[in-house]
Amino acid sequence: MHISDFVRALPKAELHVHLVGAASADTVLALARNHPGGPVPTDEEALREFYEFTDFKHFITAYGLVSDLVTTGEDVRTLIVGYARDAARTNIRYAELTISATSHLRAGIPPEELVEALAAAREEALAVHGVTLQWIFDVPGIWDHDWGMTSARFAADHRPEGLVGFGLGGFESDAPRAKFREAFAMARDAGLHMVPHAGETTPPSEIWAAVRDLRAERIGHGVSAVRDPELLRHLADEGVVVEVCPTSNIRTGAVSSLDEHPLPRLVEAGVPVTISTDDPGMFHTDLDREYLLCHERFGFGRDDLAGLARAAVRASYAPAELKDQLLKEIDAL
Repeated sequence: MHISDFVRALPKAELHVHLVGAASADTVLALARNHPGGPVPTDEEALREFYEFTDFKHFITAYGLVSDLVTTGEDVRTLIVGYARDAARTNIRYAELTISATSHLRAGIPPEELVEALAAAREEALAVHGVTLQWIFDVPGIWDHDWGMTSARFAADHRPEGLVGFGLGGFESDAPRAKFREAFAMARDAGLHMVPHAGETTPPSEIWAAVRDLRAERIGHGVSAVRDPELLRHLADEGVVVEVCPTSNIRTGAVSSLDEHPLPRLVEAGVPVTISTDDPGMFHTDLDREYLLCHERFGFGRDDLAGLARAAVRASYAPAELKDQLLKEIDAL
C-alpha cells in the first residue's frame, strides 16, 4: 500500500478546526454572493488571493469578514454539513468543530435558531456523511469585550447537544490568557473541557498561563513551547495535549518555514501531539495533506502516522464506544 493510500485509509479524528475557516471556496462564494458589494470576493480567483495572508493579524481580519457573512441558522447548517462532506473524503470519522457562537449572535442569529441549526446539522452530518460531530464554543479573542464572559454564559445557558469544550481563539497578543480565567471557570463549572489556543504567536509564558490560569487540558497550537524546556517537561509529564496545525502555522506566519517547525521537537520531548487543519478552506489543505506533510517533511513513518491518529482519538471527547471502534480500526489497518 502506497503511503498516500495508507493515509487516506486511516480512520481519523480532528480536534482543532474552525467552522468558518473550514468552509470550502464554493460555500464561501455562495455566502459572499448573498452579500454583493462587500469586502469578501464573489469570484473564485479573487477569493484565493483574498486568502493569501501577509501575517497573523491579516488572517484574523479576513476570518472576521467571512464570519460576518454567516447571518442565519441555515448558513450555519450549510457550513457544518459542508465540513462533514469534505471531512468524509479524508476518512475523518469524528471531529470537534469550533464555533464562535457569539460572533454568530452578533451577526443577528437568535440563540434558539443557532442551537437548532447545530442540532439539525449534527444529525445530517452523521446520517449523510458518516461523521460524528461535537462542538467546542470558543471565545473569539477580545471581540466580546468582556474577556469571554458572554461566550461562557451562552455556553452554560444554551448548551446544545454535543457541546464538549470551551476554547479561546483570535489575535493572541492583545488577549492575555489569564484575563479569561473567570470565563473558563464558569464554563468548567458547566461541565465543559478546557481547550484554549496559546503559544501560537506568543511566548511560552502564555502557554503556562493557559495551563495554570485556565486549567487547559489541551493546547491549541502551542508551538512556542519548544522555547522552554521546563514547559516541555510539564506538558509531557501531565499529558497536556498540543493540537498542532503545520500548514496553518506557515500560512499565518506563526512559524517561518516547515524547516523551522517545532512539531518534531514536541514529539521528541514526549509531548502528546495531534494533527489538525485549523482552517482548511482558508489554507487550501485537508487532513490527508497534513499527515502526508508529516511523512514527507518530518520523516514520520506509517507507525508514527498511525500513532498520531491514535493520539487524536484518545485526546478527543468522543463517546467511549466510538473511541474503541476507531482505535481497533487503526490497529487493523
